[in-house]
Amino acid sequence: MGDAHRGPCSIASGNGLRSVTRARQLLDQGFDPADCIVQGVAIIEDDPEDMSVGLGGLPNADGIVELDASVMYGPTHKSGAVASLRNIRNPAQVALLVLRRTDHCLLVGEGALRFATSMGFKEENLLTENARREWQRWRENMSKNDDWLNDDERDTPKGKPFEQPGQLAASKDPAFTYGTVHCSIVTPDKDVASCTSTSGLSWKISGRVGDSPIIGAGNYCDNAVGAAGCTGRGESCITNLAAHTIVMLMERGLTPAEAALATAKKIADNTKEKRLRDAKGRPNFNASFYALRNDGAWGGACLHPGGSMAVADAAGSRVVRLPALFAD
Repeated sequence: MGDAHRGPCSIASGNGLRSVTRARQLLDQGFDPADCIVQGVAIIEDDPEDMSVGLGGLPNADGIVELDASVMYGPTHKSGAVASLRNIRNPAQVALLVLRRTDHCLLVGEGALRFATSMGFKEENLLTENARREWQRWRENMSKNDDWLNDDERDTPKGKPFEQPGQLAASKDPAFTYGTVHCSIVTPDKDVASCTSTSGLSWKISGRVGDSPIIGAGNYCDNAVGAAGCTGRGESCITNLAAHTIVMLMERGLTPAEAALATAKKIADNTKEKRLRDAKGRPNFNASFYALRNDGAWGGACLHPGGSMAVADAAGSRVVRLPALFAD
């Protein structure tokens, strides 16, 4: 981890290598730190091959892509966020305008869309063909007691099927993602900004809002301390105020890596529902936590092995593995 690092730095979730690289480039060009990370995140939001964020994100249960995002700005301790936003591929950019152009912290649903279009954003269909097919696969395989034929209930064609709408490839499990990118940055003057953007939980109930647009849950910063963000099971990050907890622990003297690991333990300890625990009593889901102190120290942790984070610091841009609370 980077607890010993000092100086300008940008961190992100593991899918954000391009984001931190772009954020640092813009910072070196003199751009505001909030613009640096929002433009960095836009690379992931614009990528139709990334099913976790923005264009190409996996939809809700109704087959509609709903996006959430938040931005927090250390110098003013102000935030902006949008939730359940449809038809706009860059929710983080909309969230930044909520922060800068309004007295509000959070806009949702139809109101968020009307605000975005009033700011000049163009509506578009965010459901790519690849994401639509994954949604179709999920919908058809939910139950054998509905009128959709599961993969194993369909007769195999005698010849090669002609490519057409609704035609799926060979049977496989539908894709699934918690769907998030987080990015934080600290400047040479120790100003911090943080951003989290997501398409949310795959196949979620329409209108579900996760931790990403909730300040203190999936995103938080304090200019006097640093910034933090989370990816993974959003409901657990909400009920434990995970991002705020990380920053609070850094304020108390823990290093970024220690604060992230302690927050992971807090979530594990508070996972009390039987349906969310495995045979060993541990959370049966994963979540990752990212921390950046205002002097440039950085670190992170995850519940189970497999988490990673992107870093752009004095040593360059790279992806590093996160230490896990549990050694599976």
